[in-house]
Amino acid sequence: MSDVPVVHVVDDDESARESLAFLLESADFEVVAYASAPAFLDALPDAKPGVIITDVRMPEMSGQELVARLAAQKVRMPIVMITGHGDIPMAVEAMRSGVVDFIEKPFSDARMLDALERALKAAETSPVTDDQAAVLHRLETLSERERQVLDGVVAGHANKVIARELGISPRTVEIYRAKLMTKMQADNLAALVRMTLSARGG
Repeated sequence: MSDVPVVHVVDDDESARESLAFLLESADFEVVAYASAPAFLDALPDAKPGVIITDVRMPEMSGQELVARLAAQKVRMPIVMITGHGDIPMAVEAMRSGVVDFIEKPFSDARMLDALERALKAAETSPVTDDQAAVLHRLETLSERERQVLDGVVAGHANKVIARELGISPRTVEIYRAKLMTKMQADNLAALVRMTLSARGG
């Protein structure tokens, strides 16, 4: 990789692309922006190694489809996915396919830069897994209901789907999810999914 990390931003929303490019360039990243997933794939043969940031919802090809296409081409660049609240199940599924992080909108500058830092580490070295023994110990502290909600989250199910399966309200699922984050010492949903998959061997 070059001294200046390269970030490939894939988003069909022009204002979102420009805003993100401004943030990243201010943090000394080199930014290359693409208006669609196909545009990025077309440029891929000549693209510098780096990190990919992609939105989930795009008209020509979704972020999830892009992740699958990159995996099929054995592209090793780490990927950060940006998602609206309704896209969380898709983003969780993408993490199971190797996405480094997903970020819920609206997100802070610090949240994005933290995700990029993690992605760059993944690009430089083999991915560092959480201390599995510690995570397994935290999993053992969960109640049966908390474990059921966690299983639903890791499976990529929306709150309303988990609620229907468990016979509880979506609001109750949200409360359990918040408790899970605390017990598992996860800063965000992506971290919760990542450490759980790591401890369970994917």
